[in-house]
Amino acid sequence: MNTMRLRFDIAYDGTDFHGWARQKGDLRTVQGTVEDALALVLRHPVALTVAGRTDAGVHARGQVAHADIDPAALQQRSLDGDPARLVRRLAKLLPDDIRVHQVREVAPEFDARFSAMARHYIYRVTTSPAGALPTRTRDTAVWARPVDVQLMQQTADVLLGLHDFAAFCKPRPHATTIRDVHSFRWVDASTEAEPQLYEAHISADAFCWNMVRALTATCLTVGQGKRDLAWATGLLDATERRADVPLAPAKGLTFDHVVYPPEQEWEARANTTRDRRSL
Repeated sequence: MNTMRLRFDIAYDGTDFHGWARQKGDLRTVQGTVEDALALVLRHPVALTVAGRTDAGVHARGQVAHADIDPAALQQRSLDGDPARLVRRLAKLLPDDIRVHQVREVAPEFDARFSAMARHYIYRVTTSPAGALPTRTRDTAVWARPVDVQLMQQTADVLLGLHDFAAFCKPRPHATTIRDVHSFRWVDASTEAEPQLYEAHISADAFCWNMVRALTATCLTVGQGKRDLAWATGLLDATERRADVPLAPAKGLTFDHVVYPPEQEWEARANTTRDRRSL
């Protein structure tokens, strides 16, 4: 069958979803919700490949996915062969906590997952005794202890670079835990309305399961004085998930955006990413 590849730029509030990936049964997932809406519009099943699978409760403002569709499916009166018209059609079908804000045709070499050079996340957390601002409670985690943001940044600096992050990742069969963290920056984002508010901005070539929440919690744990920098440094020597590494609450995490190379490098980047990495 002749196909065309479409890129979808997606945002969602993950609070009421069981993560991105479609699951068996009636569990509500982002992938399942978007694929079902697309199938209704295009009148044939659609399978999305995503840049990064998010856990239950995690949000996204710049998630990217691709799918191959039959071009004939766009030859409807309301679409007139234009993928961009899917945005309006999907907005009428999707629930308020998901939006597809752009759809466009891309070359078949584009792969939302494997062509990506970097993924960026933002983690939002408050240590205020009053808790999160009511209008931000769905995307702001609460940490029960005061923290030193300078200590958190020193911890983040230790975790930069190419390492085996096995201590921070929930294991998957035959999957590597070697990742390259490009940047990890803590910001004091406090305002009068939101005191003791902190944001972690973290970028890597890829993240394994639970990795961002574990890295964030590691910094918060050192920042509150419960652990020291030597403990954080030692975690990089581990070869399996460490029970003493906590997970920060999912609600504070947002998948912010993905970085891709120029179009002519999409295929080469995908081939490189598929190679199993080593140190």
